[in-house]
Amino acid sequence: MTIGIWILGDQLWSQQAALQSCQSHRDTPIILIESLEFVRVRPYHRQKLVLVWSAMRHFADELRDAGWSVTYIITAESVEVPLKKWIQDHKITQLRVMIPNDKPFQDLMATLNLSCPIDWRENNHFLWNETEFKQWSNRRKRLLMEDFYREGRQRFNILMEGKQPLGNRWNFDSENRKPPKGKLNPPRPLWFEPDQITRAVIEQVNQLSLPLYGKIEPFGWAVTRQQALEVLHYFIEERLPNFGSYQDAMVTGEQTLWHALLSPYLNLGLLQPLEVIEAAEKAYFDKNLPLNSVEGFIRQILGWREYLHGIYRVMNREYSQHNWFDHTQPLPEFFWDAKKTDINCLSQVLSQVETTGYAHHIQRLMILSNFALIAGLSPQEVENWFHAVFIDAYDWVMQTNVIGMGLFADGGILASKPYAASANYVNKMSDYCKSCAYNPRSRTGENACPLNVFYWNFLDRHREKLKSQGRMNLVLAHLDKMSENELNIIRQQAENWLSRF
Repeated sequence: MTIGIWILGDQLWSQQAALQSCQSHRDTPIILIESLEFVRVRPYHRQKLVLVWSAMRHFADELRDAGWSVTYIITAESVEVPLKKWIQDHKITQLRVMIPNDKPFQDLMATLNLSCPIDWRENNHFLWNETEFKQWSNRRKRLLMEDFYREGRQRFNILMEGKQPLGNRWNFDSENRKPPKGKLNPPRPLWFEPDQITRAVIEQVNQLSLPLYGKIEPFGWAVTRQQALEVLHYFIEERLPNFGSYQDAMVTGEQTLWHALLSPYLNLGLLQPLEVIEAAEKAYFDKNLPLNSVEGFIRQILGWREYLHGIYRVMNREYSQHNWFDHTQPLPEFFWDAKKTDINCLSQVLSQVETTGYAHHIQRLMILSNFALIAGLSPQEVENWFHAVFIDAYDWVMQTNVIGMGLFADGGILASKPYAASANYVNKMSDYCKSCAYNPRSRTGENACPLNVFYWNFLDRHREKLKSQGRMNLVLAHLDKMSENELNIIRQQAENWLSRF
């Protein structure tokens, strides 16, 4: 038997399952393929392509240095042709592959007419594998993230004193919502100058005659495990101490604040979740860091990231088509070109995404997703946009984050209520409203903030459905106090706004 290993672009770890199964076979042939077939699916951010392809090329070099026999295919039209040729050339009788994170890719692989069978190896890039998550979910009527997070803390003994959580609380979220008042001085993010490999990829992406999105330079993302580890160390030393308090804040000109910027590297396999979690926990004990910061950060990985991946794996293929509110409004052009909107919060975040491929979780949830939800945008168009433009986006990431959490299109499978908000939230948690042409305190009139118009129109349109969500009853009571005349004005203004998109 001749075993060959196919490593996918988001499986860049020397201990990934397929590689790990052949550690004693240094003559085992390995292949990595850059495919234009997937680039054509949507207009990806140019920096996303640079990140993935540069990281793949660096990883291939690391494997060669470690003694592996590596074939690397640059910008193939599809994966099937070079893969078949490689199998034939190396007389491979079994193709060993770690199960892909994304279902569409796994479906595509099942259609490949290969001359040898595929030996699937269970994905080991997450703390919970699919079987373990199914066992957890099958025991519950409601798949609450908080329950999952607590079980994860106990299972991996993270921030625990025996069977009790440190500080006698599982969750310090209430301490992590400090608005950005006064002058904030977050440390600069750690970026890297592109090396020769990355420069070559940048030139290659610039020459692609395909519809793509965003600015390709300046490009400063890490493209190797060593660089990713430097970002982790920098976050622990410089950013984690103040991460908690201001993790929900949004400030003009401050693209990253105290956020970790680790998700692209975790999602590529350059970093592993447990090493990141344990580094933060160790810093808590060694440096006496604030528990709200450390717990809040760990919850994003041990809680949300693992939970969302688990939900994605156990849901059926139809999950991506959920549309509980029956929203069909097309995606506005300004999502692809930030200069086409004068709504400042949207302009600020969209401009940032164009430049970096990045926005932190509150910008994504409470600016972009919130607007899409209350304006009634098609969940599928919004999810496709998120998948295209973000540096850390993959199918498993965006389906659950956008369809489930951001847009409540799954009707509450994932979230306990819709994350809908008026301009009041944006005005409290950011400085965006200060430089906006619209008044965050007005819900009708020429200068009324469109977020207010859409928010109240959203509640009015879906009043009956929202009554079934117990956490919405308080805000619906405020809607009941509004006059029919004011509601009619809001309905008309919402219609007018939608006609402008």
